[in-house]
Amino acid sequence: MPAPRPQGAPSAATPLRRLLVPVGVLGSVVAAFAYVGVVDPNEPGHYPVCPLFRFTGIYCPGCGGLRSAHAFAQGDFATAFGDNALAVAGYVLFAVLWVVWAVRAVRGRPARIDLRPVQLWGIGVLVLAFTIVRNLPFGGWLRP
Repeated sequence: MPAPRPQGAPSAATPLRRLLVPVGVLGSVVAAFAYVGVVDPNEPGHYPVCPLFRFTGIYCPGCGGLRSAHAFAQGDFATAFGDNALAVAGYVLFAVLWVVWAVRAVRGRPARIDLRPVQLWGIGVLVLAFTIVRNLPFGGWLRP
């Protein structure tokens, strides 16, 4: 039985094999964006309405996310940002993290994101603040 490899040591798999999972995830995300890019969420009947907005009139942090993804897939970044600024920040963050993941995978290093509680709380406060401001009268510029 071979000895276990030390933590942080490169794996024995080839770089191409180590890229299978990151490329599979990227392919899934690209397919989802392609679908939303073709099937316009601005036309009624294609996607369900946000239940929070439907029953309360309150915009959740995800409201406008599909319209934002559609505009982003069409290359209309200003509209995408206007539909859901938080979602666009998420798209950019995903792209950066995916590149880091792919590079680390090629090098045989684990892709770890160890967020401390203060960082998780910070993300939660940011999402909550975005949600509150977009529902206040002066936050109309954040509404979809």
